[in-house]
Amino acid sequence: MISNSIKLLILHFGLILASGNWGVQASWDEWWTYDGISGPKYWGVLNPLWKLCSIGKRQSPIDIDPDKLLFDPFLKNLHIDKDKVSGTIENTGQSLVFRVDKESKYVLNITEGPLTYRYQFQEFYIHFGTDNNLGSEHKIQGYSFPAEIQLYGYNTDLYSNMSEAQMKSQGIVGVSLMVQIGQTTNSEFQMVTNEFSKLLYKGSLRTIKDISIREMLPDIKYYMTYEGSTTHPGCWETTVWIVLNKPIYITRREMYHLRKLSQGSVEHPKAPLGNNSRPTQDLRERTVRTNINFAQRTEADPQGKTCKLNMHKNMYYKVFTGGF
Repeated sequence: MISNSIKLLILHFGLILASGNWGVQASWDEWWTYDGISGPKYWGVLNPLWKLCSIGKRQSPIDIDPDKLLFDPFLKNLHIDKDKVSGTIENTGQSLVFRVDKESKYVLNITEGPLTYRYQFQEFYIHFGTDNNLGSEHKIQGYSFPAEIQLYGYNTDLYSNMSEAQMKSQGIVGVSLMVQIGQTTNSEFQMVTNEFSKLLYKGSLRTIKDISIREMLPDIKYYMTYEGSTTHPGCWETTVWIVLNKPIYITRREMYHLRKLSQGSVEHPKAPLGNNSRPTQDLRERTVRTNINFAQRTEADPQGKTCKLNMHKNMYYKVFTGGF
């Protein structure tokens, strides 16, 4: 049952579109949020093109349960090109988003791992909380990291651009990178964090030149993977998710500057940009696979009874020796 407030909001959007004051895309990009009557609970109601946000069966993010991981010995090592790219990072009012310039000299490919095709990196989103107890969209056995970076690429073997790919089978890859509080930040990620204080308001843009996305990441040897969706509207169920097993680190000072960002303009700053995370979605009948062999059998343990212990050691990103 749709509440009267939602009906009024939909009517409002309809009137705006009918008047021709805004383009369709501009209207939806402007109005969806992470809270209230335009938040995740209502994304599928606000726009018919986003109906999967309400009725989808393979939605993201998810809460990964280590006890239900399936070791897949056929998963390959993930490969991400080391070439440097340039682009712009923007406070969109919903997230902090880096997008590669179309004229960038190099193309950054994501291949191997669980992927059958070649994917070209296009953008990354930064999701974060207003305190250290929440922030990441994906969770590990209920644990939320202070932030999560999500790299998105599209399938260049089958499709011509991101807009086409995101609505087609095997169209998108999402690489999830957890962010933990630490003492230092690697130099490539620092190229991003240095811009936080200049992105305070919606519409703020900064150029980042010659950044190596691969060098920004930790060791990418181990990961978990599942079939899901984009975590922003329209929740297209065309995404192969790869959740890396290790985090990168951000300093407390850098996190402080990130949490100063606002959803609105200088004149109307609105609420903080933080807590821009979609709630976790039901796993349903999906399987989360991993290339972490947590059930290696030995002469002392022929049945692999210590697999749960080994798995938990690997699954917690070694955060307890770093950020806590």
